[in-house]
Amino acid sequence: MTARLTSAMLVSSLIRLVTNAGGNATVLAKGDAGAGAILLICTERGVFTSLQERLLDAEGRYRWQTVGPATTRQSAEIDAYLDRRRASDGDIWLIELDIANAERFAAETISTI
Repeated sequence: MTARLTSAMLVSSLIRLVTNAGGNATVLAKGDAGAGAILLICTERGVFTSLQERLLDAEGRYRWQTVGPATTRQSAEIDAYLDRRRASDGDIWLIELDIANAERFAAETISTI
């Protein structure tokens, strides 16, 4: 079994990396510091692009996967989805990333943190 960084450490690192790259990252809801799920609200210049969740794959590696209402940019639908997720999992972290190609940025940096 390999040691894994806590969710709080991963979120802190991701925020620092986004900020260093000229973007903005905001914690909208803190989850469990040790092992809370991490959900990213990806935006570019304030325009919603997708929701990404950090999931463990079959090989035991983490990756980002698109979740939620992927075909809509309606804030009411997105907010409803996030409310349902928070209600069913109070330990989830909600992080908003505002950076160019946020999905790609997260995917590329997850291997470094």
